[in-house]
Amino acid sequence: MGGKLFLERELPRAKHISGMMKYSGQTRVLVAVDCIIFGFDGENFKLLLIQRGFAPQKQKWSLMGGFIQPHESLEVGAQRVLKQLTGLEGVYLEQISAFSEPTRDPVERTIAVPYFALIDIQKYQAQLSSDYHAEWFMLGDHPQLIFDHEQMVEMAKMRLRYKAALHPILFELLPEKFTLPQLQTLYEKLYDTTFDKRNFSRKVLSTNLLVRQKEKDKENSRKGAFYFKLDKEKYYDNFQAFLKFIPNPEKFLL
Repeated sequence: MGGKLFLERELPRAKHISGMMKYSGQTRVLVAVDCIIFGFDGENFKLLLIQRGFAPQKQKWSLMGGFIQPHESLEVGAQRVLKQLTGLEGVYLEQISAFSEPTRDPVERTIAVPYFALIDIQKYQAQLSSDYHAEWFMLGDHPQLIFDHEQMVEMAKMRLRYKAALHPILFELLPEKFTLPQLQTLYEKLYDTTFDKRNFSRKVLSTNLLVRQKEKDKENSRKGAFYFKLDKEKYYDNFQAFLKFIPNPEKFLL
């Protein structure tokens, strides 16, 4: 009997308030999504940042984010935020761990759920909204970010390193046609290392994900490097397959 009385007194109850059912005595907490947007320009790994347009920290550099609306799931909210900035849909998005420190936002208690996005810079160029004063920065050389956004970027980078060591995820960053040297540069920039050219090419080609084209890139290579395209059908079929492009990936995942 005593246990039953305790539950009736202490547990929140659902009450009808203004025609809506609410849990009584509970504090409201805001939920936001923040997008860590990675890109690759053919030579460098980059991060897309915006200048915050409102206080606090107005004009400071920030990740693109927004509050979740009542009708949205987290992923739908992240897709909306990304489209507002880049105009792109169908972009690769992956959620990482939430940030919930009570004092992380000085205005209101806000839980942030970050997503990292991979986009082809060439696709976004004409669609980038000018409303947010967005700018690409080198991943390892960007301005100080507001709140805990720097921690989000580091967590996203570590997650991307882990995922890219096992799955062909970095192809999302490349244009439709690319060369093997471009692909190798992309991996080397992410892992901040140098891979043996022959071994890397052999390992990538052994996946049978690439289709060699007749054209060559003669601007960046004396002999001319063949262009390749991704075999989309094989790519999606093998996306979750463990295709280890990176030798001894464990040393990069710490």
